[in-house]
Amino acid sequence: MIDDGVPSGPDELTAPAGAKDSGAADRGVVIGRGLIWLAKWSLCLVAIAAGVWVLGLVLGKLWVAVLPVLLALVVSTVLWPPTRWLVARGFPAAAAASITTVGLLALLVGVIALIVPSVVDQAPELADRATEGVHKVRDWLHGPPLNIGDEQLNSAVDAIVGKVQSSAERIASGVFAGVSSATSAIVTLFLVLMLTFFFVKDGPRLLPWLHSQLGRSSGRHVEEVLNRVWATLGGFIRTQALVSLIDAVLIGGGLVILRIPLAAVLTVLTFLGGFVPIVGAFVAGALAVLVALVTKGLTSALIVLAIIVVVQQLEGNVLQPILQSRSMQLHAVVVLLAITVGSALYGIVGAFLSVPVVAVAAVVLRYLGEQVNARSTPEGGGTDLEVGVE
Repeated sequence: MIDDGVPSGPDELTAPAGAKDSGAADRGVVIGRGLIWLAKWSLCLVAIAAGVWVLGLVLGKLWVAVLPVLLALVVSTVLWPPTRWLVARGFPAAAAASITTVGLLALLVGVIALIVPSVVDQAPELADRATEGVHKVRDWLHGPPLNIGDEQLNSAVDAIVGKVQSSAERIASGVFAGVSSATSAIVTLFLVLMLTFFFVKDGPRLLPWLHSQLGRSSGRHVEEVLNRVWATLGGFIRTQALVSLIDAVLIGGGLVILRIPLAAVLTVLTFLGGFVPIVGAFVAGALAVLVALVTKGLTSALIVLAIIVVVQQLEGNVLQPILQSRSMQLHAVVVLLAITVGSALYGIVGAFLSVPVVAVAAVVLRYLGEQVNARSTPEGGGTDLEVGVE
């Protein structure tokens, strides 16, 4: 009889004479099973990575069309509550969507009309003060305790100027990264507004139609995920808008009281910077401090810095925990990595969209985790996870 290594009965399982007699698996068999398990998971991860890579290529080719859709979805989450309120008051869906979309356009035009004259009027004075500030810094570096010579300063300045010039094209293109040269910002804005109109007008009919097309099982999962994504994205954007508005009002009020030039422009930049967490607030605050330093001196700059620090502490420790639920919050490390990757791939637009994209991905992963947990417990053995099975 051939010994195949399989224990034949309870006596052989309890025998103390070695691993074979005790029924324990051979060491090589255990290692082989582990390697097979690792190989299977490695192949799965490679397949997922390949799929993500292909998806990235496709999005890159279609970015001109994808970007307006993404921006329209973000804007739609903001416009949907007032649109829903108007519909509930008896307005037709088309009329309600038109009112909110046109109102948003009017708001954008008003903001631009507010800040552009201020920039044009105060730009010469700001440039003169900046030149004066540079001379003061140069004089300070010449004196004790640094005593830096002209040659060292000139070489450092030349290096900085050369770096800025070499990066000028990349910095300028980053404003509308991902938009092809044939598509202007005006066309992109027009597409965003049109898509936003249709999203807020016909959005309630989309999920039922999608559910009917995908079938009962698949449609149920997709509809649930999309509902959660919409709620999370809408809550995130509206909360960020409220927090950014509070930051802009407080910081802008301090700039107005101190009579800092370009206070209106800096206030708007503070509001817009709030939509890029951590990085946006830092950049907007640094710009406000720099303008105060150049135009009003060191004392005003320190006061502006103190105002910004206090407001940021109020935002991080009071506003965010109160206005956002914990399920919507992302760890600061995740936010920084997302902004870094998004800005590297798609410039400023990528930095703006990175956090909402990561928030949406977190919702999807959380839902998948719930389904896995339901199926991995005895009570959830019958959960309908296999999407597409009728």
